Amino acid sequence: MCDQIVSIITPTYNCASYIAETIDSVLSQTYGNWEMIIVDDCSTDNTKDVVSKYSDHRIKYYCLERNSGAAAARNKALSLAKGQWVAFLDSDDLWLPSKLERQLDFMIRNEISFSYHRYSEISESGEDLCVEVGGLKKVSKFQMFSCCWPGCLSVMYDREKIGLIQIKNVKKNNDTAIWLKVIKKTPCYLLNENLARYRRRKGSITPPGIFKRIWAHYPLFRIAEGMNPIEASFWTVLNVFGNAYKKAFFVKKS
Repeated sequence: MCDQIVSIITPTYNCASYIAETIDSVLSQTYGNWEMIIVDDCSTDNTKDVVSKYSDHRIKYYCLERNSGAAAARNKALSLAKGQWVAFLDSDDLWLPSKLERQLDFMIRNEISFSYHRYSEISESGEDLCVEVGGLKKVSKFQMFSCCWPGCLSVMYDREKIGLIQIKNVKKNNDTAIWLKVIKKTPCYLLNENLARYRRRKGSITPPGIFKRIWAHYPLFRIAEGMNPIEASFWTVLNVFGNAYKKAFFVKKS
């Protein structure tokens, strides 16, 4: 196993109730050479107090000067990252202990620069929702633009190969905006293992309802990708079919 640093990108806003569990899941990793960059978008709860209780030097907390949105928080964290490898973990989600070790081994062994893996969903209170999300073994540029295959908590890429990614200020799907930039440089490969837990909660910025979630893709293409209205509409509509395909064949309920 390599000894290179993994930079963990963790934007947060009013997640004091969950962020300790998120941090604990990182501290439990079997691979220990990481830095966790927590960028607070001016939370109004006690998020800072919760994070300050951790004395581990690998946990780095920054607060934006003003509330600017998740895209700005992700950009700040990405600009501060020092590791060769970049991973993503929102402040209410969880990793299983072997996540970093297994994904790094998969990427190094197969000479992959961009990967994701399966994950399960939990409720706001942490109960198993009996839902597992997978994906295609190899995601091309067309397939990524047609459907957001990776869950944010499952992504890792090689920063030396990809470079610094910065995205425009879209309120929703700003993680997908990152994947659309990375996929232009390399395909994305699936590690077919379940290594994380995605928390579904009412306060999430993810829009409720399938049609609202799909329509939220329009700014992703119009603003983040700079497409004209016709192009942006085309890819937004295509996501209706792409996400339906993903839900039908790669989201398993037990």
